[in-house]
Amino acid sequence: MHRLCFLSVLSLGVVATLVCQTPQAAPVTNPQVTRGRSSQYAIGADISFAPQAEQQGAVFKDKGVAKPALEILRDHSYNWIRLRIFNNPTTLPNNLEYTIAAAKQAKAMGFKFLLDFHYADDWADPGHQPTPVAWQSYTHRQLVDAIFAYTRDTIAAFRNAGVMPDMVQVGNEVSNGMMWPDGKLPDNWDNFAELVRAGIQGVAAGSGASPQPAIMIHIDKGGDIAATKYFFDKLSSYKIEFDVIGQSFYPWWQGSLNDLRANLEFTIRAYGKDVYLAETAYNWKPGEYISRPGPFPETPEGQRDFLDEVNRIVMEAPGGHGKGVFWWEPAVRGGLVRRSFFDDDGNALPVVGVYDRFARH
Repeated sequence: MHRLCFLSVLSLGVVATLVCQTPQAAPVTNPQVTRGRSSQYAIGADISFAPQAEQQGAVFKDKGVAKPALEILRDHSYNWIRLRIFNNPTTLPNNLEYTIAAAKQAKAMGFKFLLDFHYADDWADPGHQPTPVAWQSYTHRQLVDAIFAYTRDTIAAFRNAGVMPDMVQVGNEVSNGMMWPDGKLPDNWDNFAELVRAGIQGVAAGSGASPQPAIMIHIDKGGDIAATKYFFDKLSSYKIEFDVIGQSFYPWWQGSLNDLRANLEFTIRAYGKDVYLAETAYNWKPGEYISRPGPFPETPEGQRDFLDEVNRIVMEAPGGHGKGVFWWEPAVRGGLVRRSFFDDDGNALPVVGVYDRFARH
C-alpha cells in the first residue's frame, strides 16, 4: 500500500529516538489519575484506512451525493471513531502524523475517539504480535521502559495537538500476549502483565493535567466464555487497573450470535465492567460463507441485518453495560471492500442506516 510521509517536529523519527534510549523517567508505581468516562453509547467505526482511501481518489456517496466518509457516517448517527497506530510502519499509513490528522478531522466533526495501540510496526493480532524492529534486541526491562516512554510520548503528542483520545486500547487483540517472544502467552504472563501495566502508566503520564482516557483491554474472544474467563481471571490476578473490556466478534471466527450473547452476559456479571465490541464486520458480497452457511446471507441486506442483530445483543446486555459497537472498516477499497459500507462504485449500502431509527427523533 502507498505510504504517506510527513515532516514534523513530532515525527515518528523523534519518538523512535526517544524510545530507543533508556528513558530518564521510570514508570510510576501507582499513578493517581482520574480517567475519562462517557455514558454515550458508541455507534462506532474503525476508519483507519479511510483517509488514505480518499487521498488516493476513493469517492464515497450516499443516495448518489458524494461526501467525505466521515460526513456520511455522522449523517447516520455515528458518534465514535477508532484509529490504530503503529510504531514505525513502512508499508501502512498509520503512523503518528497520519493518525493525528485523522483524529483532528473527526474531533472537529464531534466524534469521540478510541486510539488502538498495536505496539508493532505492522499488524498485531492473536496470530502474530511482533516486537517493533527498533526494540528487538531489548531485554525485558528495556521493553517495559520503551513501551512506557513510547505510550507517554504518543499520548502527549495527541494532547499537544488538541485531540486527546477519549479511550485507549493498550494492545490489539492481546489474547495471546504482545511483543513476542517476551510477552507471549501463556508462558510469559509475568512479562505480559508488566508490559500492559507500563502501557497504562504511559497513558497516565502522557495525559498530563488532562483527564486520562478510559483504558480498554481488547481480546478476540467475542463468542468464547472459557477463553474470556481464562484471560481476565489471570489478568485480574495481577491487580492491573483498567476500565472497559473490548471484544472482537467476527462470526466466521468467533462463534454464533447466541455465543456472543452468552459471553457478554457472563463477562458483565463476572467482572462488572462495561463491554464494547471493538471490532465486528460482515460481508455484503460472498467471502467467508461460500462453502458453508452463514448466520445471514452475504448480501447487502444480510450485512445490514447482521449489524442490526449484533447491535441489539449489545444493547440488551445486562445492566446497560453493553456500551457500543465498532465496525471494521466501513470505508475502504481493495480486497476489504466486501466488508465495507460502500459497494464497488462507492455507493452507500443499506447497513449504513442501521442506527438511524435509534438516534433520530
